[in-house]
Amino acid sequence: MKQNWIYPLLIVIAASSYGVLSTIVKVAMQHGYTSSEAVTSQYFVGFLLALLLFVVTQRTLPKLSKKGAITLLLAGTCTAITGIVYGHSLNYLPASLAVVMLFQFTWIGLFMDCFLKRRLPTRIELISLVFLFVGTIFAAGVIDVDLSQIAWQGWALGLLAAFTFAAFMQFNAQPVEGVTTIGRTFILSVVSLIIVCIFLSPEIVWNGQLTGGLWKFGLALGLFGIILPILLFSIAAPKVGGALVPILSAMELPVAITVSVIVLNENLTLLQVFGIVLVLFGMVLPSYFASKKVRVIDQTQQLS
Repeated sequence: MKQNWIYPLLIVIAASSYGVLSTIVKVAMQHGYTSSEAVTSQYFVGFLLALLLFVVTQRTLPKLSKKGAITLLLAGTCTAITGIVYGHSLNYLPASLAVVMLFQFTWIGLFMDCFLKRRLPTRIELISLVFLFVGTIFAAGVIDVDLSQIAWQGWALGLLAAFTFAAFMQFNAQPVEGVTTIGRTFILSVVSLIIVCIFLSPEIVWNGQLTGGLWKFGLALGLFGIILPILLFSIAAPKVGGALVPILSAMELPVAITVSVIVLNENLTLLQVFGIVLVLFGMVLPSYFASKKVRVIDQTQQLS
């Protein structure tokens, strides 16, 4: 039983690490940095941390097949585009609504998995999505938000961020032969850094901002936004499967709200607490029924 729960737990921890990123970026902005500079520092310092791990543990690049190289290239591209597009969507959307848009990755990821595997979603998966969707709306506090003035660019960018995040999870759930988790993390960090530097603020590396204080935020963002999630997703996602990964990753929202309340002293309403409970219930539901099914199969095998 322990083995049945360990991989979903790793996905939950990985998603939780993503949940602290928005608060760290807000704190960095309070210290005078832009969101673009903070995100760039995340990918640059994350790359340095991944490089350090790689040099200490391996030192030699793995030999990739063509399929493996394409998988890692697409995964690194998707994680970089998600960071870029999500940050840009905040220019058009309130932060609470941007979170709701990003969390559309739950149903997008599920239907991606269904399309790729040519199957229909199960009843439990659909019920879980209902809880996640309703809970996200309550938890993000958008019930009383006026949506009539939102520009179409905000909706488009929010959905694109959700789509690329869901695609990252699908690609990262694909096993790549001959590549360790640390090697995979290093390759993804290289690909994502290159893309981020093209579109955001690479000048922080040579204009003194990174060494002048931004590095502290980059270290936290790199650890929680690059190293931990990619390592844990690389270990657990192939075991859990592409359908369950986005559902378990909904843990990001409760963590994001909780951390913002503790660090930024933001208000937490009863409706938001109710939404968090719904999200947690929808997240646990598929794992519970999956473990129950495993127990039934084990008991049947023992009896036979």
